[in-house]
Amino acid sequence: MIKSMTGYGKGEAVSDQGRFLVEIRSVNHRYGEVSVRMPRGFLAIENDVKKAVGQVLKRGKIDIFILWEEAGGTATIPQADIALAQGYAHLFRTLAADLGMTGDLPLQLVLAQKGVLKDSASAEIDEHDYLPQLLEAVQEAVATIDGMRGREGEALLSDLADRRRQVAEWAEQVGNRAPLVAGEYRQKLQTRLGQLLEGAEVDPTRLAQEVAMMADRCDVTEELVRLASHFAQFDEALLLDEPVGRKLDFLMQEMNREVNTIGSKSSDAEITSLVIRIKAEMEKMREQVQNVE
Repeated sequence: MIKSMTGYGKGEAVSDQGRFLVEIRSVNHRYGEVSVRMPRGFLAIENDVKKAVGQVLKRGKIDIFILWEEAGGTATIPQADIALAQGYAHLFRTLAADLGMTGDLPLQLVLAQKGVLKDSASAEIDEHDYLPQLLEAVQEAVATIDGMRGREGEALLSDLADRRRQVAEWAEQVGNRAPLVAGEYRQKLQTRLGQLLEGAEVDPTRLAQEVAMMADRCDVTEELVRLASHFAQFDEALLLDEPVGRKLDFLMQEMNREVNTIGSKSSDAEITSLVIRIKAEMEKMREQVQNVE
């Protein structure tokens, strides 16, 4: 059954060390694009998170937000990199001398430099020790969003199936109407020629040739046969237990091409009206297909 590409999921995993909170949001996208926002201390296991999510969510723009809270929320005393601080202090004093500047070097300036102060707890973290707990939260979030995408997919399936049946009904009306057009054209042409020739006899051979040429130009049998084939493939795709969004999008393009050809061939007002209805309904189908995984 088809799934939507839009959804939201949330997962949590708690241990003695702390708590992981994971949120996943997904929207439409032509391909599968996964991005992760997580604490810098856990960046080494980012690919493990992407892999776990990608095994379930195959398509869409997927944003993952990961929050880590240490147990107890106790503050830790940072550690100072003395050598790095001395290097910054020497650099600043040298620059001040070169620029002819005087005054004391503020301690805050040195402490503000990257790497001078380090979180003592984070320095001891081995990211891979936390991976099982993180994946537990990720899998819970993935299961939630996958369920939501599945429920939205059921609504998409119902809507697309209904619209496809309506389009097929109108296409059948085109097929029923098309054979009658040549006969009506013959009658109209014969009447007009009779009026123009003021009652003189019309050459039946020439009339038959003209009608045959018109019927050939307006013949949409091949287009209707291909359209029916696309309908069947569309119905089959809707029931597949795999991502079919791209296949449905391709089929919509092919269906639209056949309908455009029917419209360009037809000079009959009734068929033209049906083609307009079909194209309007297919545009709504195309918009829905854009959200299918």
